[in-house]
Amino acid sequence: MGRIRRQLTRELKHGWNAFRDAPQDSSYGGGYTQSPRSNRSPARYFSDRSFIGSIYNRLAVDFALIEFFHAKLDENDVATTIVRDGLNRCFTLDSNIDQNSFAMKVDFAMTLFEQGTACVIPIDCDMDPLASASYDIRDLRVGTVAAWHPRKITMMVYDDREVDDSGQPVNGGISKQMTLPKDMVMVVENPFYTVMNEPNGLLQRLITKLSILDSIDEAAGSGKLDLILQLPYTVRGESRQAQAQKRRDDLRAQLKDDELGIGYIDISEKVVQLNRPIENKLLDQIEYLGNAVMSELGITREIMNGTASRDTINNYYDRTVEPIAQTFALEAKRKFLTKTAVTQGHSVEYYRDPLKLIPIDELAEVADKLIRNAVLTANEFRPKIGYRPSNQPGADKLINPNMPTKDQEHTADPPKEVTDEGLPSGDLQKA
Repeated sequence: MGRIRRQLTRELKHGWNAFRDAPQDSSYGGGYTQSPRSNRSPARYFSDRSFIGSIYNRLAVDFALIEFFHAKLDENDVATTIVRDGLNRCFTLDSNIDQNSFAMKVDFAMTLFEQGTACVIPIDCDMDPLASASYDIRDLRVGTVAAWHPRKITMMVYDDREVDDSGQPVNGGISKQMTLPKDMVMVVENPFYTVMNEPNGLLQRLITKLSILDSIDEAAGSGKLDLILQLPYTVRGESRQAQAQKRRDDLRAQLKDDELGIGYIDISEKVVQLNRPIENKLLDQIEYLGNAVMSELGITREIMNGTASRDTINNYYDRTVEPIAQTFALEAKRKFLTKTAVTQGHSVEYYRDPLKLIPIDELAEVADKLIRNAVLTANEFRPKIGYRPSNQPGADKLINPNMPTKDQEHTADPPKEVTDEGLPSGDLQKA
């Protein structure tokens, strides 16, 4: 009875869990491991620690700053209300037990850039999504593609379970393979796959060049002397070559065995020091590829160091960040909302606050124009600058505060007649 009670309590509390309840059979046949599609060549990934990682991190953080939410649209496809369900909570606050919404979006973006494809999997749901057309998502996790199948997809996903359905401890806390239908998993391909993930693309060529440069730097700093010992005799014959080899080994042994690294040579021998490597065009190629990659992605040096102008940042968001956000939102709407919900006006929308890019000295002028032209109310604008909404009358109304209302016109005093001397006539009579 205790086991049955625990299982019923767990089912009522957690509902459907992808690791516990999803069937993991192999009836769908073998899959192909090419990423991200069968027509793509396998990409070569490197453990890069150069400025490529800085570019990835800058893009991921800027993407995570965009707000995604489950919204209800009106007849003009404008978001009017927020649907406060489990999906909206995953997008705005709590994605899973380990990550908040911001960390989940950063994880998604980094996986997308490094692998070319990223998956977002509903882990915990209130009902079985394989058997029910409508269910509420409670947890989302980011996974990587392990194999593609015609109707299903195999992914590597982090498992955070502590016990299985029978109450026994499981080997949680590791990435495990999971196979689910494609229509219940967000599978997002990098919009900049050609630039960032194609094997012969600009970014992959740049990573290859940087790895070559790192190997050259490692060899240069490995303690090699890079010198040539000139002997007082010719070394064309085999016996002379053997003698020269022995002389070199003797000198190497002297330098190695001495604690100060001191050796000696004959007065007729000379040492030629190679104080620099042979020049090549590697650095020029790296500089060219780096500028080409940043140009293709719409990133400038000013964006990286935070000194970019407002127009430059707007162009960066429009050309680089928003295509990723649009892809994310469309895939979430396509996979996590049913056709009935979409027909009823449900959608996954994203929002970026444009006022964050306006300098403080220009913000007052922008506020005056937006409020005076009835684009925003005062209470809609006040939180943008860190102030709480006001409870004053008219703070929630789309009106021009510089123009008197009808009530103000009726309560205002009537204008007085002015005489030639410039004083009101009533005042003259009193005088």
